[in-house]
Amino acid sequence: MAVTIKDIAKAARVSIATVSRALNDSDSVTGETRRHVHAVAARLGYIPHEGARSLSSRRTQCVGAVLPDLHGEFFSELIRGIDRVARTHGLHLLLSCSHGDVAEVGAALRAMRGRVDGLLVMSPHVDSAVLEKNLHPTMPIVLVNTRSGDDHYSSLVIDNYGGACAMVRHLVGRGHRRIAMIAGPEGNFDARERLAGFTDTLAELLPGTPAQTLRGDFSEESGYRAGRQLLSMSERPQAIFAANDMMAIGCLFALHEGGLAVPDDIAVAGFDDVPIARYVTPPLTTVRVRIAELGELALERLVLAIGEEGHDKHSIQTLRTELVVRSSCGRREPAVVALAPKARR
Repeated sequence: MAVTIKDIAKAARVSIATVSRALNDSDSVTGETRRHVHAVAARLGYIPHEGARSLSSRRTQCVGAVLPDLHGEFFSELIRGIDRVARTHGLHLLLSCSHGDVAEVGAALRAMRGRVDGLLVMSPHVDSAVLEKNLHPTMPIVLVNTRSGDDHYSSLVIDNYGGACAMVRHLVGRGHRRIAMIAGPEGNFDARERLAGFTDTLAELLPGTPAQTLRGDFSEESGYRAGRQLLSMSERPQAIFAANDMMAIGCLFALHEGGLAVPDDIAVAGFDDVPIARYVTPPLTTVRVRIAELGELALERLVLAIGEEGHDKHSIQTLRTELVVRSSCGRREPAVVALAPKARR
């Protein structure tokens, strides 16, 4: 039979209330009493009941994250950063996936109610109306690469636009004039900003040059399909800029399969700098996003929101990116260029 606080109170010869206060490290009991109660609890093998503790403190000691997907290196790195901070604060992490579906976003949000003290949300389908409909108004929320359409929620966003602008400048600076982009899924915040950076910078540097885009969905398979499509073109681009690394890697495979040499016949670049990007052949030029750091910063901000300690609930923080030049664009030695955040015009 499990040891209860009544058993501890009897063995320690104190009241049940004193045991409760001592186990919760209340200042209302002396240090000597607290140490005595803890020692008796340890001797008896007492295990705290987290459900009861949650009822008394109104805290679950859990945080949640609703993500559009759990597959792939980007989300693996993001979750790694979130989990690292959760463990530092002694919090448990609950994950849910919306699978990119607007109905499933609402279901995932509702499933978190009463189970978590705060919530990280990354979804292209989330706005203030969705959050207000599915969550209690007092729930601390931090949006990750998601804009709610107003300033009611704290959010962290990647400088997708500035990173894409820098990549196009790099490719044009390498002498490429026919540049195509494998864009991400429609309606996705990251994809939209990266496509805007591509088209705006191309129009600025090469006025009159059409912005050629192929549609992808951020998967390796869609990058492979785009690469096969490129092989069939009568006038192929000189450079391909994929909206994420996984599409770039899929495209690399298709080009190699079709007999094209990268970068001699065509240059390829990506976005995110997932861990595998430096190990493909040739190593991939990309825009580095510090993905694990994004997760860490988001959860640190959520912890502040839960504690309400000097937290600006309506702030938007933009994370800068870095241009990482590797040999898929013709450079043998890798180079990293830090980029200042750039606002979309």
